[in-house]
Amino acid sequence: MREEAALYPRLSTAAPGVRTGTAASRAGLPLGALLLALTLSLPFWAELSTQQFAVEFLYTLALAEMWNLLAGYGGMVSIGQQLFVGLGGYTLVVLALKLGVHPLLALLVAAPVAALVAATVSVLLFRLQGPQLAVGTWVMAEVFRLLLANASAVGGGSGVSLTRAVMGIPDQAREVASVWLACLLGFGAVAAVYALLRSRFGLALTAIRDSEAASEAVGVPVHRVKFWVYVLSAAGCGLVGAMVYLTRLRISPDAAFSVDWSATMIFIVIIGGIGTIEGPIVGSIVYFALRELLADRGAVYLVVLGALAILVMLRARQGLWGWAVARFDVHLFPVRRRLVGPPPPPPEAPK
Repeated sequence: MREEAALYPRLSTAAPGVRTGTAASRAGLPLGALLLALTLSLPFWAELSTQQFAVEFLYTLALAEMWNLLAGYGGMVSIGQQLFVGLGGYTLVVLALKLGVHPLLALLVAAPVAALVAATVSVLLFRLQGPQLAVGTWVMAEVFRLLLANASAVGGGSGVSLTRAVMGIPDQAREVASVWLACLLGFGAVAAVYALLRSRFGLALTAIRDSEAASEAVGVPVHRVKFWVYVLSAAGCGLVGAMVYLTRLRISPDAAFSVDWSATMIFIVIIGGIGTIEGPIVGSIVYFALRELLADRGAVYLVVLGALAILVMLRARQGLWGWAVARFDVHLFPVRRRLVGPPPPPPEAPK
């Protein structure tokens, strides 16, 4: 018995269980907390240009996480998420500019408004599949763009300024609020998606991503799960849209409902790694790094972005983070359950 205990010491101490954390995730938690604290403190020591860059990075990251949740996990490729970005911005216009609601309260209302519209248009869009759904989402966004371009009450095609809506807020307070709201959106989107994927709903969503037919066969309510993913993603994009135009202080239908919003989301997620929480983070870093390095070179910037996207799709179809996971098995936000426990018992000695 003592010899067996010496050979198999874990038999008496290890207990079977489910593990989700990894060494990388445990090390990444204090790093994430440090980054959050550093970003929250930006208004007190950083230049205004640095603050604006951080705000743009964080709300773009939030948009990418929303699109990744929709397409990477829900399996619904959309090129019309600008619909909800624009709706968020125009919700801010109606409430803050026309009705006199405080801009921060109007910003919070943008999320349920976008969610309500998503629930309504899903009745039509969910009749489509695959490429038809992708085109349908873009057409729906164009319909709303044309409606608002012809609505003189909100500025029509030329748009409207939001400066009057924030006149009662001091500039310094607005700058601090912008950074803190962007932190809430960027860090909050990552945390919310991670918590969602760790829940029972996340298990159903992951199962649908792996095999929709098999999921439905074992009782997963595929249509209902996809509906809620679409609504949640729309709510997140609507909140970001209100945040964007609260900082820009001017909105127009062509800018708010521009397909460039969806193009940016898709590029970031494809480059970073679709179907992973870390992918949009990596993709956002690459996107903004290239933009800062090549923005002054005109068309070269777009050529490099396109060439990089083609290269990644050909050489690393799971994106840069997917390549890193396959090579180094590193997981900052692990959502898979791993069964751990004692090793199998030793073979019986021959009699």
